[in-house]
Amino acid sequence: MSIRVLIVDDHDVVRQGLVMYLKLDPEIEVVGEAANGEEAVSLARDLEPDVILMDLLMPVMDGIAATEKIKADQPEVEVVALTSVLDDGAVTGAVRAGAIGYLLKNTKPRELSGAIKGAAAGQVQLVPEAAAKLMREMRAPERPEALTARETEVLKLVARGMANKQIARELFVEEKTVKAHVSGVLSCACCSSRTPKTTRFSCCARWGGTDTRRCARGSRRPRPCGRRSPLLRGM
Repeated sequence: MSIRVLIVDDHDVVRQGLVMYLKLDPEIEVVGEAANGEEAVSLARDLEPDVILMDLLMPVMDGIAATEKIKADQPEVEVVALTSVLDDGAVTGAVRAGAIGYLLKNTKPRELSGAIKGAAAGQVQLVPEAAAKLMREMRAPERPEALTARETEVLKLVARGMANKQIARELFVEEKTVKAHVSGVLSCACCSSRTPKTTRFSCCARWGGTDTRRCARGSRRPRPCGRRSPLLRGM
């Protein structure tokens, strides 16, 4: 069965280019296009895609707001941010909204196809540049949700473009341990005290459960639980 993809971007030429390329992959089916976040929310309900490629800067409703609405209504739909924007707020905003991936528009076509397939399988898709931004955001001195030393170390290696297996070899740990640390980073990002309460708990549950004993200064940051989220398999 092919992976059903919805493309969301306010530029016609970008959508057309993505459609033309993705149609060459027999495992991917483009089921629709949207020019803004509001259209994306509506089409997601009607078309029930497996994966949504979501631009972030769009009129009417931006990609982060659209992702939040879609994930609230259809948690089974995976959203991958595909954008030219690379700033700290955009990366953490997309993660907090529920995106499973963050890619840049200069991503190579073959890598994009692989990312779509990975997202459909529940695997996190995070380009090194986005990992670096996420690390900077999480290590900001004004943030109470400090990363552990090991989480920081893992995120640095992700930012260098290393895969989980490579990180595991580098740190002499099992791959599942690396996945647990990635979960800790993402749960810390989305369960920040600055995350809106309407999205905080669903986001926390997505990345690691709702065990809030691992909290800092009142922020509800969950401690990764024994049963790992399937979304981290393969990350």
